[in-house]
Amino acid sequence: MAIFDAAEASFVSVTQAFNTTTSMGRLTLNVLLSFAQFEREVTAERIRDKIAASKQKGMWMGGVPPLRYRAENRKLVINPEEADLVRHIFQRYLDLGSVRLLQAELAKQGYKTPVRTAQRTGRQSGGCLFSKGKLYWVLSNPILIGCVRHRDQVYDGQDEPILDRKTWDHAQAILAANRRCHANRSKAQNPSPLASKLFDPEGQRMRPVHAKKGGKRYRYYTSPGLIDSSREAGASGWRVPGAQIEGALAEAIRHHLSDPATRSTLIAGINQQTQAGSLLTIIGRTVEELHDPASPDGQNLLRRIIRRVDLTEDRLNAKVDLAEALADSLSRDNDADLTFEIITPIRLDRRGAALQMVLLGAAGDKASPDPNLIQTVVDTRRRLAIYTDRANPMTTSEIAATESIDAADISQSLQLAFLAPDLIEAILDGRQPTSLSAHKLRRLHTLPLLWEDQRALRA
Repeated sequence: MAIFDAAEASFVSVTQAFNTTTSMGRLTLNVLLSFAQFEREVTAERIRDKIAASKQKGMWMGGVPPLRYRAENRKLVINPEEADLVRHIFQRYLDLGSVRLLQAELAKQGYKTPVRTAQRTGRQSGGCLFSKGKLYWVLSNPILIGCVRHRDQVYDGQDEPILDRKTWDHAQAILAANRRCHANRSKAQNPSPLASKLFDPEGQRMRPVHAKKGGKRYRYYTSPGLIDSSREAGASGWRVPGAQIEGALAEAIRHHLSDPATRSTLIAGINQQTQAGSLLTIIGRTVEELHDPASPDGQNLLRRIIRRVDLTEDRLNAKVDLAEALADSLSRDNDADLTFEIITPIRLDRRGAALQMVLLGAAGDKASPDPNLIQTVVDTRRRLAIYTDRANPMTTSEIAATESIDAADISQSLQLAFLAPDLIEAILDGRQPTSLSAHKLRRLHTLPLLWEDQRALRA
């Protein structure tokens, strides 16, 4: 009917008493459609209730038979060969402690998933190597200990268990520990210390993602909408470089902890003078470690002290707790309040799909030289000197041949030697606009002749 209405077409039933060309006919049709929808929803509710009630009784409600079982007459029957495989998988997982290593070992030994044949269609499935998803499913399926899962509830089942409770609990403890490590990214090669702690202006938890280009890994914190969809599809959200926001946050914390008033407030609740001295020493060490937030120590420290970070269009709001970082230095009976909140003004500049963050205020006075941008300026000056050398000049083609790049790139880069002096000085000092990048300069088709127009490049 929606398609008919969009096409301005009427629906007339010859054998029924309604006609959408009249108001009474449209009313009759809407009433029938409402009752049909009601009947469909009631049927679905009854089916869901029946499945839930059956699973509470421990009954298997169909589907693909789990590993170690085969389906006969709507019941599960134990397959001894598959039962041995399940025990082997669990034992090796307890020994290795990693699904990734377990998958590699099973693949090397030639273990494959059982072949299943559908009773109705005869279609076969399985017979392939175990994937990590399949192994996670096997390791977390409670039917192996004689239980049935329904949503987030687990009930005692009617089938004989194949594993003892001790083995099962041990495996679940390892799975849970690995999930926590993965969520915190504490064991990752490129960890994301703000994972599950960073929120965008909509209050959505930003998730760590990464991209690779030229063999280099780039980390980002991204709103869920941009992970599940894209801006072209109408999705909205934020995408902030991970190293940049972590560096900005570390600099804001360093500036806050360097303030004598902040240190006085933190040690006000210390009971013993010796512990107050220890606290000041560790605060100084914290400031030093946060000087390089990209280092392993800096990343680990950020992960331990940050509780929550909220981003808005114009500020960064962070809640910091030093209690865990200082737990080994203070007595347990100390009531010192080691939590504080940082509100720092920021400016967001868009560079491509990502947002570039600029700290404002006192914490944002630190220079940040861009090595790629500085190298680009140095290369253009060096090439210009070779091109204009009176004793032994070289053409752009000859320069390109010696550097193994395209001659057009040489010609295009020579113009960058005539950047405005204040722009050159800003680049060397690390105070260039965040929107001014080496990639943008190299892709500049024509450099404006007037310095006033060149300064507009920062926009």
